[in-house]
Amino acid sequence: MNYRLSLIFSLSFLIFSCTPSPEKQAQKLIERSIDAHQLSKNWEDVAAVKFKKMSRQMDENGAVASESEQWVEFRLKPYFEGKLTWEKDSVIHVANFNGSRMSYQMGENPIQNEGFLKSKRAEIETAFFAFAQPWNLSDESFNLAYEGVKSVGEGKIAESVQVAHGPNLDFSWIYFDPNSGRVVANQIQAKDHKSLIETVSYDESSGIVLAKEQKNYRIDDIGKKLFLQADYVYSDYQVTFE
Repeated sequence: MNYRLSLIFSLSFLIFSCTPSPEKQAQKLIERSIDAHQLSKNWEDVAAVKFKKMSRQMDENGAVASESEQWVEFRLKPYFEGKLTWEKDSVIHVANFNGSRMSYQMGENPIQNEGFLKSKRAEIETAFFAFAQPWNLSDESFNLAYEGVKSVGEGKIAESVQVAHGPNLDFSWIYFDPNSGRVVANQIQAKDHKSLIETVSYDESSGIVLAKEQKNYRIDDIGKKLFLQADYVYSDYQVTFE
């Protein structure tokens, strides 16, 4: 009896010790996704990128509450820079992080409130986090956990990776197509609600696969879509390679 128990214990230990950890499974999936998003060009050769983002915000009844157009610019080398430019009420707004300092210009007037500048820098960082998937997910500063295959939205199946990031370990979930490996959706946990951002189509013109159309849904605690709260269209990609 003791021999049989010892054998069972040994076999169980061997099985579990050979099973990759959730973190390693997540890293393997992300590596596969990076390959899927690189066509004729590699992300590691990207020096800068600029694109236009069109946004529409909807209310719970589906009516368009607001529309906006924004130019987004990121420089990756030799260090990170980010810039957002848009017009509101005939006034040009520019939020710019030059690698060391954040600034904000509203028409001819610079805004120097530290709290406001901090929030705008966070906005740039959030925009880059969303844009640079899946490549930035290989960053060691993220805590990753593979969660297996899940149902996303209605009728879609995807492989899920939970990502903990930021000083407060904010959580988000990245969903990958089980066949192609491409990023198909993100789930974001805000303070008072959850959102699911689905990528509807892709832009392949630069040699790497980038988002072209996305839809942002408010979802409930079990992931059911409640209503469409925004949609986004990305265009005029200008990608500079080394």
